[in-house]
Amino acid sequence: MSGIYIHIPFCKQACHYCDFHFSTSLKKKTELVEALCRELVLRKDEIKGTIETIYFGGGTPSLLTREELDQIFKTIFEHYTVAEPVEVTLEANPDDLTEEKIKQLSDSSINRLSIGIQSFFEEDLKLMNRAHNAAEAEECLTLATRYFDNISLDLIYGIPGLSNKRWQQNIEKALSFGIPHISSYALTVEPKTALDSFIKKGIVPPIDEELAEQHFHTLIDTLTRKGFVHYELSNFGKEGYFSKNNTAYWQGKPYLGIGPSAHSFDGTTRSWNLRNNSLYIKSIEKNELPSETETLTKADRYNEYVMTGLRTMWGVSVNRVEKEFGVKYKEYLLKQVQKYLEEHLLYLDGDSLLVTKKGKFLSDGISSDLFFLNL
Repeated sequence: MSGIYIHIPFCKQACHYCDFHFSTSLKKKTELVEALCRELVLRKDEIKGTIETIYFGGGTPSLLTREELDQIFKTIFEHYTVAEPVEVTLEANPDDLTEEKIKQLSDSSINRLSIGIQSFFEEDLKLMNRAHNAAEAEECLTLATRYFDNISLDLIYGIPGLSNKRWQQNIEKALSFGIPHISSYALTVEPKTALDSFIKKGIVPPIDEELAEQHFHTLIDTLTRKGFVHYELSNFGKEGYFSKNNTAYWQGKPYLGIGPSAHSFDGTTRSWNLRNNSLYIKSIEKNELPSETETLTKADRYNEYVMTGLRTMWGVSVNRVEKEFGVKYKEYLLKQVQKYLEEHLLYLDGDSLLVTKKGKFLSDGISSDLFFLNL
């Protein structure tokens, strides 16, 4: 099983917290789509086997027209072996999702929408500089659920000024639309973003980690009570609605990343395209891949497996660590986890090492302490 990730590097405006690669100028959109298609053809032999997921991320992929999407799909279906059915996800912003746009998307190969709601409250959306307002957040979900069964929405917690009560209302509002998948992330302050600058200048209060942790546990309790499975640290799905694309990533399956800044992984090497739309287009026009590649060491691969495994409900298999990386790694892992087992932050279920509810908010920090340093 393999997947294709396509990065669409355009947005109407810059969210204050975002450090992904994008441009707010759409001037090069046509050229960029042609370059994406050309890169797909240039790299068609890199993927062995069947494509089971196609994911349009960004940026804002919902800025693409139906014709531009069809051009990309035509290229993929001509040059790759695609599973039937294939999960095709498009990330979308509420302000793009008019009824006409949703109908167009539902008539295309897209069968899953991931909608960046982030909050149903005006003050939160303004603080984050989202392009949509609270009314559009609700309206787009009312429309989308008429045409799509498989919908995910994003919510952000830990926003300065977001009370526990308002956060609970956000979750309840999301649930009221009958959405089968919710992705939720703590607001993080990335260096050199507008949010970072506002906090340093005292315009916005700093992130309250204690409040963010309270929000996280409210989220888990509410969604699991409503029949959602907490299958990955930031992801909750009803049975049958887990993201196949993201699950493949967490389980270390190969994927091809197309477009500026997109990353690819084949099991042993990782590559990434440069973060510049003009240089990306120029390079592809010359049939040159604008990417860098690194071969992962055994320690790198072990560290990635531990980091992604502990984020999921499947955990880290101790036997797999021994089989893939050797006895030394297994012994190192068991030695490192001892204190976390004693503190009830991790537990062993048969062969699987898993994070307890208490340890979930600390998961990434715990993972880094289990890393094998390749010194």
